[in-house]
Amino acid sequence: MTEATALAPSPAGRERAGGEPAASEGRRLRAARGGAKPALGRFARLSIRNKLLAMVLLPLAGVLPLLGAILLWWSNEAFDRVLITKIRSDLAVAQGYFDRTLAEVGASALAIAESKALHDALAAPAARQAALLESFRRRERLDFVNLRAADGSLRATHGGSASGHDPASPAFKASASSGEHVSVEVLSAAQLALIGPGAELARRVPVPLVPTLNAAPTVRAVEDRAMVLLATRTIRGTGDQAGQVLGHVQAGVLLNRNLAFIDHINEIVYPAGSLPFGSQGTATLFLDDVRISTNVRLFGGSAGTEARGEGEARDHRDDRAIGTRVSKIVRDAVLGEGRTWLDRAFVVSDWYVSGYLPLADSAGQRIGMLYVGYLERPFTVLKYAMLAAMGFVFFAAMVLAAFVSLRWARSIFRPLEQMEATMRSVQAGALEARVGRVASGDEIGRLAGHLDHLLDAVGEKTRELQRWNAELDAKVAERTRELEETQKHLVRSEKLATVGQLTASIAHEVNNPIAVIQGNLDLVRELLDAEAHAKVAPELKLVDAQIERMRLIVTQLLQFARPAEFAGYVDSVDVSRLLDESLVLVQHLLAKTRIEVRRDFRATGAAGTVAINRQELQQVFVNLLVNAIHAMPEGGRLELGTRTTGGEVWCEVADTGPGLPPELLAQLFQPFTTRKKDGTGLGLWISRGIVERYGGDIRADNRDRAAEGVTGARFVVVLKAETADMADMAEADETAEAAQVDATAAAGGSPRTPSA
Repeated sequence: MTEATALAPSPAGRERAGGEPAASEGRRLRAARGGAKPALGRFARLSIRNKLLAMVLLPLAGVLPLLGAILLWWSNEAFDRVLITKIRSDLAVAQGYFDRTLAEVGASALAIAESKALHDALAAPAARQAALLESFRRRERLDFVNLRAADGSLRATHGGSASGHDPASPAFKASASSGEHVSVEVLSAAQLALIGPGAELARRVPVPLVPTLNAAPTVRAVEDRAMVLLATRTIRGTGDQAGQVLGHVQAGVLLNRNLAFIDHINEIVYPAGSLPFGSQGTATLFLDDVRISTNVRLFGGSAGTEARGEGEARDHRDDRAIGTRVSKIVRDAVLGEGRTWLDRAFVVSDWYVSGYLPLADSAGQRIGMLYVGYLERPFTVLKYAMLAAMGFVFFAAMVLAAFVSLRWARSIFRPLEQMEATMRSVQAGALEARVGRVASGDEIGRLAGHLDHLLDAVGEKTRELQRWNAELDAKVAERTRELEETQKHLVRSEKLATVGQLTASIAHEVNNPIAVIQGNLDLVRELLDAEAHAKVAPELKLVDAQIERMRLIVTQLLQFARPAEFAGYVDSVDVSRLLDESLVLVQHLLAKTRIEVRRDFRATGAAGTVAINRQELQQVFVNLLVNAIHAMPEGGRLELGTRTTGGEVWCEVADTGPGLPPELLAQLFQPFTTRKKDGTGLGLWISRGIVERYGGDIRADNRDRAAEGVTGARFVVVLKAETADMADMAEADETAEAAQVDATAAAGGSPRTPSA
């Protein structure tokens, strides 16, 4: 009985509880499945677990993450809008202060133009006018004050009388037109020197350019122009000269390196404690794209100080980034397109939330920028921390809800999964698998109990079948092994019988001519006199040697046919010494090659002694050595070694030749197996027969030590180590000796030991 048969329902079980046949029930189930499949689609093919999980987790995994993603996106956008709104208000504050300062310069110029002291000094000498202008400059905290004629020509400055005329200067144009101007102007160094003489102003004008990351390429090295707040007011007469233009007052403030002005803007926009989280506010005035006044610190430490002169370095030890330039993208947007920049920007060495406002002169040309900004990094950290916290809250809520839902759903699908897993385990061969006790006490729990009871009955029947099958398999395997061994012995015996008949016939046929030749040769010696015998003695000796060689060949053939009859005397043989001595017998072959011999004899003394016939073991060693030498015709390394292991002595002969092909390795010790053109294929077979007679074995394999660059074939002669009791071998020695004498006599010669 098979397992499938055991599980088949009995005829009685084919009736349902209500009496309806099982076939009718099956048709109804198939019809129901056929109608549900189109309706439910893939959902109908899902497991109960996946269906429950889909129904529970779909709102959590779909709706809640979507709401979270929308909230995170909205929060990120809202946060960025808050930062942009703040920088817009900061820039508006900075612009308001800038405009107020410009208005104050205009008010100062108007106050000077309307002062009675100035009206009284219009006709005074130039020295008195210069002193009065200097007093006005100090009082109004201006950088320069000028007095111009009604036509706009320069009459006097706060430093003295006028020393030149500046018709191309914006200052002249402002006074020559209407005389009522308040604007930001750009003057050359020479134009500024005319209206604002003095070393202090001249020193503040030139700004060496500092190489700045992301700035537009330029060939300039110094910005030598001056940006000024310039106010021009008309001096009008009073009394009899009422309404008459008497001249113009021109006052201004130099913005180059005006650190007090830019620091005051920064204090107004970013007072202490106004920026949270360690952010820092900065403000800058640009002439074109060059920072001419800023509280942004220069990157690289002292590098900016070294780029300036000594006096300048002393005045700016705080290492402000004066001389650095705005990034190209901001320059193109603000100066090129006239847009106000409200976005993040790379400022010198870090990212800032920045606002850039274009500044235009009286002609409407964009000449520079007003900048305020605060460090972005603290707000970025805050933003991501806030987003991470919100994401964590949403994720935690989703995980908690999913955990609670899964706990409830698990009580439904867990027993069903246990039953399915149990059936799969049983189907895979684990017959002891059971559902076990389930927490559910409803219909599913009772169904699990019935399934375990059914599996117990099936398991018992299956174990009986397996036990019977195991017994049958064991008997079949045992009989198969016996048949294989018998077959091997029969094949080997048949081969030996055939070879034995052939060799015995050859030996018999060859021995007779040898005996006739030997007899005639002896007769020739008797018939020859001494002188004639002396002349042909070498030839006779050569003939004797060849006859002896033929006799040895015949003996070896007989030994191959009947090896047991030619077993030699058993001696105590030191295998390491014998293996080393065997090298002498193949020395003539080694002399013709470039073969290096390495010895590793570890089986020495009593541990390396075996009980075997010395000449036969030497014959085995010589055969292996010759094969190894022939495997290395171009030279190589011959490795000899001995060792003891587990009561056995192992003798190893290895070469570095090409190794043994797999097809040859499988039949290596079979008769007539060889890859030599002139080989007989009997050497290894005879050698293995010799070793097996003494309880040993010969094994062969290929060495594969690719990491050391070593390949080739390896033969291991395994022999039993000699025991203390040698008396048991004496009788075997005498029997072997008698058999050898009888065999040699049958061959027609004297007793001889087979040649190695």
